[in-house]
Amino acid sequence: MPHPTLFLIDGSSQMYRAYHAPVRTAEGGLLRNAQGRPTNAVYIFVTMLRKLIADHHPEYIAASFDLPGRTFRDDLVDDYKANRTPMPDELAEQIPMVHAACEALGVPILTSERYEADDVIGTLATREPGPIEVATGDRDLFQVIDDARSVVVLYCGKGVAKLEVMDGAVLHGRYGVGPSGYADFAALRGDPSDNLPGIPGVGEKTATKWIAEFGSLAALVDRVDEVKGKAGDALREHLGSVLRNRQLTALVTDLPAETVGAVPGDLLPVAWDREKIHRLFDTLEFKVLRERLYQTLPHGLIGATGPGGPQDTAAPHPEKAAFEVVADLLGPDQVGAWLAAHESAERSGLTLTGTWGRGTGNVTAMAIAAPDGHGAHLDPVQLTDADERALAAWLADPAHPKVLHDAKGQMHALAARGLPLAGLACDTAIAAYLALPGQRTFDLADLALRYLGKELREEADDGQLTLDGSGERDAAGALVLRAQATLELAAALEEDLGRRESVALLHDLELPLIDVLAEMERTGIAADIEHFSVMSAMLHGEAKAAEQAAYAAAGHEFNLGSPKQLQELLFNELHLPKTRRIKTG
Repeated sequence: MPHPTLFLIDGSSQMYRAYHAPVRTAEGGLLRNAQGRPTNAVYIFVTMLRKLIADHHPEYIAASFDLPGRTFRDDLVDDYKANRTPMPDELAEQIPMVHAACEALGVPILTSERYEADDVIGTLATREPGPIEVATGDRDLFQVIDDARSVVVLYCGKGVAKLEVMDGAVLHGRYGVGPSGYADFAALRGDPSDNLPGIPGVGEKTATKWIAEFGSLAALVDRVDEVKGKAGDALREHLGSVLRNRQLTALVTDLPAETVGAVPGDLLPVAWDREKIHRLFDTLEFKVLRERLYQTLPHGLIGATGPGGPQDTAAPHPEKAAFEVVADLLGPDQVGAWLAAHESAERSGLTLTGTWGRGTGNVTAMAIAAPDGHGAHLDPVQLTDADERALAAWLADPAHPKVLHDAKGQMHALAARGLPLAGLACDTAIAAYLALPGQRTFDLADLALRYLGKELREEADDGQLTLDGSGERDAAGALVLRAQATLELAAALEEDLGRRESVALLHDLELPLIDVLAEMERTGIAADIEHFSVMSAMLHGEAKAAEQAAYAAAGHEFNLGSPKQLQELLFNELHLPKTRRIKTG
């Protein structure tokens, strides 16, 4: 059985690259929320993380970050990374939010005092069996590539969205060295970003040639007098800085587990904390990104993200509270008796499946959740005339208040079947919009988890028919659960709206408007063609009169639609004062 994949993210490197990614506002500034807080690094980092998880389906995952303060390399060399510009304040301000995003998405964070993120990754990538994938923009991590253990680096040298798979063959083809020789090569080449000076006049080709000829930097140092020419003189003159570079470039690969902060067994992905995601994304105003996240990774569990993703190695969902309802699958001539048995002046949940649009629709199934904890599933195909009469009376009776999620479309479907709806007590989609106006979509399952802490688990239809009817029963039960969720959610949303002093807005304005809008969509709009023809002729005449007046003022005819002719007329002939140029001249 293949060993599960360990996915390691160089969080600090990716965060820096996310901050400097060319994502800006229309005015060229950083992305910010309404309070002016910068959010661009978090936005790009989460976008990158979403894509990595969706594309690679890691079974184990972690992100490693640098800690503030000195590292052991600073103790070795006082001016290590001294020529780097200080971290921008706008990036430093986003670090806690990047960490919070990882935590909310179930990605463990690893840090180590006095060591860099590279060393934590180097230790895990060297110690543990493969396959291992390392996402980074730091070339130093090319040292961990190991074809024998399937350790590769996903290098984002051209941006966080453009990952290049670096294995031993690709590394050798680019630099002429293997992973074991990369630190030697890098020491000879130097790295200005880390304040590691190279050898004057010696570039990558010469460094590669020396490694190939002598086998290693250590052998090159032992035989340094054999290197001829100006390059040899420069090497001997700067040998001290090369050895210093080698000491600083080498990754630490033997940190103890307590220093690393975890072993791979600790790095199982966990279920998302959707409430944390909501709170964080609400603050950051990541409306579209939240929708993309849930669309790409609907299960909220990194280890089970779709085809090819692990099934038995992922951490289990933490148990959520369940919706409790006794579901009855009603057959012919059972609707009236069921409605009578569960009659109440309290609200009931109602949900449909089918198709609907503006003024039309079709019902394929219906579920009712009564206030006493019982629910019913109705199949329109099985309804008798008596069932239809009982259902129609219940739906049209305002004394039986109903709660729906996104009611207007379902009202169209009912009306198309001759079943008008009255007594709409709450529309949970509308209520959610009033409570969370910054969101763009209001999924019932998402809202149930957010407001009720209950998971609305809906088994995906695999398109296969079952001979024992179990698939039909599962679908019926799932629809009843949706009706129950709608019923419970309505109370929670109204409580939230009460804190926002918006309950009256829901009941006095929004709910009555649903009936008005539905009726308008069913009726449509009639156009008075004769009236519009008269209006068109009048406007055409006025336009011609204005055109002739313009010609008279200019003293000649010209093309009113030509910016060039207008420029000539206004500024050269009429000598009007010039203004600044615009895109059209």
